[in-house]
Amino acid sequence: MRVCVVLGLVLLLAGCAGGPALETRDAVTAPPGNSKDLVVGSAGFTESDLLAQMYALLLRNAGYGTRLLTVANRELYEPALESGQIDVVPEYAATFADWLNAKENGPDAAPVGSPDLRTTMAALRRLAGPRGLTVLDPGRAVDQNAFAVAGSYAREHRLKTLSDLGRSGLPVRLAAGDECVQRPYCEPGLKKVYGIDITGIDPKGVGTTQAKKAVQSGQDQMVLTTTTDATLSEFGLVILADDKHLQNADYVVPVVNRARAGAHGVTRVLDRVNEVLTTADLASLNQQVDSWRRLPEDVARAYLTDQGLL
Repeated sequence: MRVCVVLGLVLLLAGCAGGPALETRDAVTAPPGNSKDLVVGSAGFTESDLLAQMYALLLRNAGYGTRLLTVANRELYEPALESGQIDVVPEYAATFADWLNAKENGPDAAPVGSPDLRTTMAALRRLAGPRGLTVLDPGRAVDQNAFAVAGSYAREHRLKTLSDLGRSGLPVRLAAGDECVQRPYCEPGLKKVYGIDITGIDPKGVGTTQAKKAVQSGQDQMVLTTTTDATLSEFGLVILADDKHLQNADYVVPVVNRARAGAHGVTRVLDRVNEVLTTADLASLNQQVDSWRRLPEDVARAYLTDQGLL
């Protein structure tokens, strides 16, 4: 499989057509396509690389020609997906819905992603369809924001959920990004939904090594990370369950260019990985790349083979 890592596509992709013309976007009537040579896009981080490799391997196994294209910027790869320079890309339901909504209705548009998967998918498909994009069914894997504490701290205070932490009344200094102060899923949501006493934000980033070490040492009590973070155990950290569903439904969803890859052939192939891949699987695969330094293609191939898909 040939992998193309794109470092200088700004001019190329900036000149792409933006999908169906504005005046015809509400009437995408051409039959879905089934091109035999497909470009699979990746956003350039470990998880996206793994998912793109799995999509490409499965499609190739089904008789499609595949090429991987890495464009580490949604502002560039989404227009390329609309124009057909990229045919398939892994996305996250709520995040992509909100991104398309902001693109369509302006940066101040009210978010359409929500903790409810059905509502989120309906909004995402409503926004994607007129742009010539087809959003396939979500799988079982979800990459949401998550909050982790030291395992010893959780055991000492009998914490399993964020509700437990709220009921405890414990003061919590949170290691996160600067934006946590304003984001509804972060400090405001933790206070409003769970009643957690956030005493301050330690601006060490989302799931960074520095942030995890701060919680491990007791400097901070909790860190903002993700549900597929593969390195939490290395720092003795555990995730507290989001039992009141503060976080949006960021399930993994394949998105395809309808005119080139919207036919049943591609859908049937990509549905196979969605049926088996779980959040825990994705975290394990991330760990093999990030901690064990294995190549994403090798990790993806081994997983698909173990699952009987290759």
